[in-house]
Amino acid sequence: MADWDSKYRDTPVPLFGTEPNEYLRQALARSDVDPRSALCLGDGDGRNGGWLAERGLRVTAVDLSAVATEQAQARDAGRGVAVERLVADLAHWAPPPGAAWDAVVLLYLQCESAVRRCALERAAAALTPGGWVVAEGFTPGATDDSFLGPRQPDILYDLEDLAAALPGFQVVEAFTGTTWLEEGTRHRGPARVARLLARKPV
Repeated sequence: MADWDSKYRDTPVPLFGTEPNEYLRQALARSDVDPRSALCLGDGDGRNGGWLAERGLRVTAVDLSAVATEQAQARDAGRGVAVERLVADLAHWAPPPGAAWDAVVLLYLQCESAVRRCALERAAAALTPGGWVVAEGFTPGATDDSFLGPRQPDILYDLEDLAAALPGFQVVEAFTGTTWLEEGTRHRGPARVARLLARKPV
């Protein structure tokens, strides 16, 4: 797997830019999506978790990279927001007993599909009734090397696999197709992505 500490340490600018993920922005713009708290899985250097905190949400963010988390904490301080940031391997981490959030954010968490599914299942169990899952990641189908994203099949997102981790959830939006990403130096160009917006039963 990638050495994310080195990737974040060796870049002079934020790897994925400073703006929040566009699909996250679109999801939160919906009139029926109004969470007061969020759990961000694989938040990297903090652009998404920090943006949510700026909107007034109570945010917990988990990431494998200590370097990225340090950068995220510095970014939070610059924004004047407080985010609970944890360095942990999502293959083993689980929400503590009694923890609950209104939204789970899973954006470009690049790990084995079994780890991603297990992490999503654990996080979904900690969602409040009526809570939301917002997910986006690279999916198979890139036609040539001009498309962004990893080529290891087990790292790519599959909508059916994501939905299987959320039994009983209402799938509000589901999309697989080509889009253009404009997120820093690492996500800039055409990409095949899967997007999912799902709601836990009330």
